[in-house]
Amino acid sequence: MESKLLLGPSAMGKFCSLKAAVAEFLFDGATVAFEGFSHLIPFAAAHEAIRQNRRNLKLVRMTPDLIYDQMIGMGCANRVVFSYAGNPGIGLLNRMRDAVESGWPNRLEITEHSHAALANAYVAGASGLPFAVLRGYSGVDLPRVNSEIQEIFCPFTREKLAAVRSVNLDLAVIHAQKADQAGNVLVEGILGVQKEAVFAAERSIVTVEEIVDEFDTSVNACILPNWKIDAICVVPGGAHPSYAHTYYDRDNASYFEWNEISKDRQKFLDWMKLNVLDATPEVFLSRALKRANVE
Repeated sequence: MESKLLLGPSAMGKFCSLKAAVAEFLFDGATVAFEGFSHLIPFAAAHEAIRQNRRNLKLVRMTPDLIYDQMIGMGCANRVVFSYAGNPGIGLLNRMRDAVESGWPNRLEITEHSHAALANAYVAGASGLPFAVLRGYSGVDLPRVNSEIQEIFCPFTREKLAAVRSVNLDLAVIHAQKADQAGNVLVEGILGVQKEAVFAAERSIVTVEEIVDEFDTSVNACILPNWKIDAICVVPGGAHPSYAHTYYDRDNASYFEWNEISKDRQKFLDWMKLNVLDATPEVFLSRALKRANVE
């Protein structure tokens, strides 16, 4: 697998190193989403945020799996907005649990939603609306512990509905398969809320597998326009241990291993030093190909 790095900025988008993009667009105290659903999870970008010692972040994500467990455990976050927290198919997020229950390495505030509500909140933010409206949360307890869920009545039918505060981001970070020379981005396969996150954000960083002259799109493809992209960084393998459709498979072993690594604070810190703090984005391609057994 070969990638072509475009030197210099394009007319609209900005091509740069991941280190430079995070340094410019991610600041302490920011509201940020590192989004991706099942695949295309931007692990390389999150690791760069950890290396740059970002603090007091409000992290938003539909499913804060390993990527946020690592950021929380390294003290990057003081609040998480989410709709499911767990190591997919394995169990709990041990670092997130430790932060909530014991305040290690710092106290963590949590705001929990249903998947439907948080997805609609992203859509509202992308649409420039202050809140989303949905039929939901009837007969459940989440509204009792989440002040961002309110009851409203339809002005036309008087039907009781749920209103959810929109997601408005300082920065959206996603991983995608390709960017073209003009700075447009192609996302293929399972689509989560990557598009909505980008449009709900003031700034965006996209890591990609490669840059191409033109897109050869397939079904369920989404093209994000260059005018909504602030930085494009070529990081082959940047979604590992999640997968990138048509590039490499999910590294299931890493998810199982994480459950044991993250249970012990010192084991966690040792792993993070070796695999994140002392590493660079260039290691992601070799990890993806080695662990996911892709030729």
